[in-house]
Amino acid sequence: METITPLMAIGGGLLIGTAAALLLLLTGRIAGISGMVATATNMGAGGTPGSAATAFLVGLPIGAALIALLVRTPEVIVTSSVPLLIVAGLLVGFGTRLGNGCTSGHGVCGMARLSPRSLAATATFMASAAATVFILRHAIGG
Repeated sequence: METITPLMAIGGGLLIGTAAALLLLLTGRIAGISGMVATATNMGAGGTPGSAATAFLVGLPIGAALIALLVRTPEVIVTSSVPLLIVAGLLVGFGTRLGNGCTSGHGVCGMARLSPRSLAATATFMASAAATVFILRHAIGG
């Protein structure tokens, strides 16, 4: 994989921040992806109207594809097994429902609003991620 430059990181952060800010300014809603998925699939209680949540979710991969066409992006090679990725995805989904939000809602929007709940949630997400990587990559050797 190519080295990700600071300029690429800043550009990505600006795009994420701009999207979150625009959603908040235009609709008054927080750009929490797990909440958007719940709303778009009618599993959420209220919040952003289903069509707006669906449009936001559809726009995520479309925006990524447009950026990939305009900017040279690093190649990503996934080396983990498909069953492991499925289990990991299910665990992350369970965790977002358990924690009443995901890293996009808490880590981007909540932290920007200096929300104490989001600060605690983001610290928990990051500590759990670091511990998981350490255990799987170094302690167990997977």
